[in-house]
Parts: sequence; structure tokens; C-alpha cells
Amino acid sequence: MVQFLVKRLIGFLFVVLCVSFITFILGYLAPGDPIRALLGQHQDPVLYAALRHQYGLDQPWYQQYWRFLTGAVHLDFGYSFHTQGRPVSELILQGIPYSSELGFWGTVLTLVLGIPVGIVSALKANKWVDTLLMSIALVCWALPTFIVAIFAQVGIVWFDKWTGVQWPVANWGQLWQYGPDDIKYKLFPILIFALVGFAFYARYARTTLLETLRQDYVRTARAKGLAERVVVYRHAFRNALIPLVTSIGLAFGLVIAGAFFIEQIFNIPGVASTGLQAINDRDYPVIQASVLLVAACVVLGNLISDLLYTVVDPRIKLD
Repeated sequence: MVQFLVKRLIGFLFVVLCVSFITFILGYLAPGDPIRALLGQHQDPVLYAALRHQYGLDQPWYQQYWRFLTGAVHLDFGYSFHTQGRPVSELILQGIPYSSELGFWGTVLTLVLGIPVGIVSALKANKWVDTLLMSIALVCWALPTFIVAIFAQVGIVWFDKWTGVQWPVANWGQLWQYGPDDIKYKLFPILIFALVGFAFYARYARTTLLETLRQDYVRTARAKGLAERVVVYRHAFRNALIPLVTSIGLAFGLVIAGAFFIEQIFNIPGVASTGLQAINDRDYPVIQASVLLVAACVVLGNLISDLLYTVVDPRIKLD
């Protein structure tokens, strides 16, 4: 176990290092000057030179990258170009609770709905129930998240106009609070976050369970006279979970990445919304920190998947 974790840690550091370099070099080579964009039309050459020196932009690229790496080790990503005087780490940390809550409940809802629907569809394969469920999943899979979010907001506005309920169309409410007023803010963003994931897991669970049900050991279990419920859930379903574990770990790893459009459209002050705003503002330190956070989450999600393999099937060894 220790050897496995050490190897994974080395791989984790290598991936994060590669992502950090690619993100940095793309920002370095991008056209335009963020300091000129910050100062606007009326520019003072002295102030311009002072700001470039303050942010280290007057140094060679390799010195800038080394400064970025040494700061990242201490979770110090410098200061924002757009929001002067505010550390990048502060901007990122203030958005993590919002993105975490949205991503957590969206992922939980995805798994709670998607996997059971896939199981029911597999057990009713080629029947009307299977056709109906998979048609719904296909429609959910085909709809872009930002389109669904916009239509949801239009529907909320229409609903408010005709009923006078005053259901909010943006913002988030109190963090980790679930009173009636908070639920109104959080319900639609969480449902939309779970929509595409639900479709993926429903179809994936159906495919893996159908493949497992065709295996010889399942036919042997039925030939022994075991109840169908025992055959499905004790023999088939547990083995069908093995390929699902990989995607489940990645789902938790992509919690922040999956919320980009939802946070922007619903005006949720999370990490994804901060990253998108930084792209519009050419705020490269914030962009670099956001990308590194997403990369770290994805790598940790892969690690969780590997560890869960031994829980689902003890025959799988970590070495």
C-alpha cells in the first residue's frame, strides 16, 4: 500500500507540474499585455513599469515560472491583476465552499438517480421501460448544460410572473443551509449539474450490468436455483460496479470543472465562476491557480478510483 501511494504521489506531482507549465507558457505567449489592459486608455509609463516590476513581468519567462512554482508550493499564487491588492489564494479559497457544495450534491444526485435507473433499464432490457428510460437519458445527454440552465431561468421567470411566488433565478443562499429560502436558490443549479451525469451513469450502468448478466457464472447461479434478486445484486451487480468505480472517482474529481457554466449563469461565486471571469479579465495568476486546482482534483479522483477497486473486488491488488 505504501509503495502504491508513493508511486501515485510521484505521478500526481508530475501531472500537476506539467499542467502548471502548460498553463503558464500559454499565458506568457498569449497576445496582449495584461498591465496595459489594466491601466486602460490613459497610461503613465512610470506606473506601467512599476506594475510590471511588482508582478514580476519584467523578468525572463523561466524566472517567472520558477517564482510561480516556489510560490505554489506554499499555496501562494501571487496577486490578482484585475483585483489589485488581493492574493489569488484568497480569491480561490472564497469560492471553494460554493463549488464544493454544488458539486457534492450534484454528484450525489447523479449517482443516486443514474445507477438505479441503469439497473432497472438493464433488468427490463428491450422492453418499453428500457426504451423510455434510455430515451430520457439520451435527451439529457444531448442537451448542453448552458442551454438547460438558460431555459431553466426563463421558466423560473415565467413561473414567477404567473404565480407571484418570487422564486430566485440567481445566487446561492447560505452555505450548507437548507431552509426553504436556501433550497429555492440551490435546487435548480444542483438539478442541472446532475442532469448530464445522470444520463451518463444510467447508460453506463445499463451496459455494464447487461454484459455481466451474460457471464457464465451468472447462468451457473441461476441454474443452482438462486433467487433472481440474489443473482442480480449479490453476483452480477457487484462485478458490474468495477468499471463504474473509475467513473465515480473521476466524477468527484471533476466537481469543480463540471460547474463552470452553471456558476456563471446562476451567478454563484464559486471557483469556476472566478476562473471564467479571470479569463475575461486576462487575470493570468487566477487562471493558473484555477487550472492547477482542477488538475489536482482530477488526479485525486483517479487515486480514489484505484483505492475503491479493492473495496468492490478484493481480488484486485494495488500492486
